Order: sequence, then structure tokens, then C-alpha cells
Amino acid sequence: MINIKKVALVLISLAWIVVGCTSQESEIQLPEDAPEFVEKSHFEEIDWENKAVRFQGNIIGNKNKSGVIGVDMPSVNQGQKWMWHLWGIEEPLAVDLTVVGMHKATKEVHQVLTNGWTIGLAGENNGADAHSPSSVNLPEAGVWAILLYTNGELFDTLIYEIEK
Repeated sequence: MINIKKVALVLISLAWIVVGCTSQESEIQLPEDAPEFVEKSHFEEIDWENKAVRFQGNIIGNKNKSGVIGVDMPSVNQGQKWMWHLWGIEEPLAVDLTVVGMHKATKEVHQVLTNGWTIGLAGENNGADAHSPSSVNLPEAGVWAILLYTNGELFDTLIYEIEK
């Protein structure tokens, strides 16, 4: 005869293990050296369906907000050059741009710029109010959310499919 209490205990234990493993796998971990203003909630709120689009010829991003020239070039493990463009920036020389990436499948958060988390901005370029050249390196292909912070405030999120 089956002992119902033992069966129930085994099922509850299995459920506990499954829930524990699932929550650990899906938890977003920020790198220890990430800027203090980067919060897990920013990644939890990502709209993965809001993919970047091409506009003004070769800029790919969110029209009239932010975009990049060069994102369509190979960027995986390659120190690729990207040119950031931002609209709505009043004093670009007084603004720091911090770039943080998260790989959708792994939920790993990465430094995107090769020379640190943050770069300065320059003035108008290609119709944008501010721009900045940079070198980027992404560790793997896939769908990426690139979060842009200006002077420590979340400015925009770009969703890119990085093929290579």
C-alpha cells in the first residue's frame, strides 16, 4: 500500500527543487564593476519586441531617440567600431554615455565598450544632437538589449540581433 504522506513529501520536494533551479537560472546578475546606477529592474522591463530599425540611411536604432552606425558589422569578439547617435541631448559635451548590454538567451549582463562602461559625447552629427565613436565587443551572437544611460539616468534601450 502506498503511503500518501511519503508520496506527497516527495512531490513537494521535487517541486521545491524545480522552482529553486528555475528562479536561479532566470535571475539577472550584474557584474561587480557595473556602475551603481545600473539596476536589475531596468533589464526586467525590457520590451524585446521593440527591435531597432534602420533610419536615415545607415543608422539602426529607435528613430529620434538613439541609434548606431556599425551595429550591422561583425561585432562578436572583434572590437568593432560603432558610432552612437542620440537625440534630445541639450549639452552633449556635459553628458557621459554609459552602455550596458544583456544577452537575451543567457540573461548575462556585459560591458559593451572595450575601454570601460562610459564614454563622453560630442556635438551634432548625422542629424542627431549628440554622437560618439567607440569600439565595442560582444562575447556572442544573439539578441541583445543595449541600455544607454546619460549621466547615470536610463535614456533608451536598443534591441539588436547580432549575427556575428
